[in-house]
Amino acid sequence: MKIIDRYIIKEIAFPFSMTLFVFTFVLMIGKILQIMELMVNRGVRFFDISLLMLYIMPQFLIITMPISFLISILIGMGRLSTDNEITVLKASGCGLQRLLQPIAIAALTVFLLTAMTGVFAPLSNRAMKVLLFELVQQRASIGIKEKVFNDDFKDLVLYTEKIDPRGDFMEGILISDQRLAREPATIVARKGILVSNTRDMTVTLRLYDGSIHTLESSMKNYRRTGFSTYDVNLDLKTVAAGQGPAVKKGSVDMTFGELLENIKKPGFQEHEKRDMIIELNKKFSIPVSCFVFGLLALPFAIVNRRSGKSKGFTVGIVIVVFYYTLQLAGEALGETGKMSPVLAVWTPNLVLGATGVYLFTKAVKEEPYLPVELVELVREKLNSIAGKTDLMNRLDFIRGKLDALRSRLNIYRGKRQ
Repeated sequence: MKIIDRYIIKEIAFPFSMTLFVFTFVLMIGKILQIMELMVNRGVRFFDISLLMLYIMPQFLIITMPISFLISILIGMGRLSTDNEITVLKASGCGLQRLLQPIAIAALTVFLLTAMTGVFAPLSNRAMKVLLFELVQQRASIGIKEKVFNDDFKDLVLYTEKIDPRGDFMEGILISDQRLAREPATIVARKGILVSNTRDMTVTLRLYDGSIHTLESSMKNYRRTGFSTYDVNLDLKTVAAGQGPAVKKGSVDMTFGELLENIKKPGFQEHEKRDMIIELNKKFSIPVSCFVFGLLALPFAIVNRRSGKSKGFTVGIVIVVFYYTLQLAGEALGETGKMSPVLAVWTPNLVLGATGVYLFTKAVKEEPYLPVELVELVREKLNSIAGKTDLMNRLDFIRGKLDALRSRLNIYRGKRQ
């Protein structure tokens, strides 16, 4: 790269890194508070908390990297325009086509980073859920203590007389089961063990040699059922403070290959396939938005303004809000079948891409943008209306003075008579 390329890339690199940090932190702050609650109230280790933060980050970086790239161009190139460096570059024969080259290099870099993050995001989501399951499983086993009534599990109160020192099994188990409100049950068992299913992410308390005692709410019928083996599924959501992992894998958690395979596979409902098609296309459309933002931001940034960096930040936020409003509206129409899922996902890129090409062409030719022409037309109309209003005010003022003078003359005539 030449000096001008390195100079422009350096100019947008610092705003990009700072904006990326701020936006990612703002989006993650809700998750951070929940994870901190696990560490403070649930005794989760700092190392596990750090892993959870690392696993959560990719799903936010997919969104924040294109946004940060857009705002960094508006701030960096806007600074060059404010200091008249763009004018100097044009005077030295460096047109906007030449300035677009380093922007394209930066856009390609952010595109690759965003695409790689999109590839790793489903894997990190799965790893996060597995880690949460392990933490919850550990909490479930550690939280059960001898001769203590444990109510960490939803609608269950667990009491055990003795726990093996190695934690392999429990003896003398008593459970108050309130999951069926009409028929609360009391379960007594001689022995029990915790069985974990990593695939379905469930923890089951398997009881041996016991009985179930049920008394109806009317207090008329009592039933006793003996068993040699009985499984009680433990609800881990309360143990994890709402962080319990979902068993069913959604379209967001599927990799590129899984999405392709499931779209072609029979057995899924129509709305589920539409969701998977939308998620598959988002893995391409979101990285491509880096090129769209780069093309769109450059014409906005080089307009000769002296309003500081805040103007570029404000324009960037407006563009981002417009882009994601189109995206959310398109996804809603695509999920309900009112619009093609592919077209719904790519509509924001098509709309803003066409706008960027138009604005860049106007900027190269140094012609006024259509919005500027409309603003000038509106301004002329407003000035005309204001001028007419001012004239009317002046006429009313003169008319008032004449009326006052006429009244004084009438008074003077009356006194003379």
